[in-house]
Amino acid sequence: MPDTDRAVGAVLGSAVGDALGAPFEFGLPGVFRERFPDGAGELCGGGGWDPGEATDDTQMAVLLGESLLERGGLDLPDVFDRFRRWAAADPKDIGLQTEQVLLGGDAWDVAAALHFQINGRAAGNGSLMRASTSAVYFAARGRTETMNAARRIAALTHGDRAAWEGTAILHELVRVALLGKDPLAAVTTTLAEVDPGHRERWARVLAPRWHPDDATEFNGAVWPCLGSAIWALQTTDSFEEALAAAVDLGGDTDTVAAVTGTLAGAVYGPGAIPARWTAPLHVPLPGSAGRVLHAADLRALATSLVGQG
Repeated sequence: MPDTDRAVGAVLGSAVGDALGAPFEFGLPGVFRERFPDGAGELCGGGGWDPGEATDDTQMAVLLGESLLERGGLDLPDVFDRFRRWAAADPKDIGLQTEQVLLGGDAWDVAAALHFQINGRAAGNGSLMRASTSAVYFAARGRTETMNAARRIAALTHGDRAAWEGTAILHELVRVALLGKDPLAAVTTTLAEVDPGHRERWARVLAPRWHPDDATEFNGAVWPCLGSAIWALQTTDSFEEALAAAVDLGGDTDTVAAVTGTLAGAVYGPGAIPARWTAPLHVPLPGSAGRVLHAADLRALATSLVGQG
């Protein structure tokens, strides 16, 4: 069975990574290390974010997790409706693609597909950023079910199957970590479950020698985002080091760090997340009557998710 402590690490780690990276979003590589030469770093705020304030990444993860618990499973129309209410409440940050899909007026089961049909591009990392809670919830159900659930959730906002497969990979690697095993060692077996039309490209990005400098897209795309998170986990030896490496890449720092935090939190557990990062952490929820969650709330959410999945 998935380990509850590691589940807390995944959810809390994702939120901490989100808040750590938010002030550095769209910055150049190396800016984090310039600000914090010792590599440790603080939830410093900036760029419109208060210290410790989580972004849309964590907000959507919370909404997804609460839907899974309150509906007793995956109710896709309910998830879409929660996302849409949130998007209509003018959050500080929301991905352009996600906003267009949620607020375009189309039904939950066709909105993303229609957006992809019109725009031809829908492989952003927005389905990865919110996956910590669903990965925890479905972990107990095995590889096939967790990967299929990830695809269905991703498809609510992302019409490109590349995003579905990337989210499925993340779900499975988290599941492996929650069992106390090495997710890096599970990459090859996980790739075997990826849709054949997308497997080769994902295999290139997740190869052991891949480096973020090898990316052919901005890390706001699904491939380099997940690839960078796995690189950060693979090339460091602690939760703090992994997140610092992720943020220091620049670009879409909040999401790359959130995905890194999901994996690193599942591997190292919540005890590896420093108190100086969890103490100021807070998650405003636009569209939810002014609710704000803190670290203790995220711990409780993760514990409930692993218990009900």
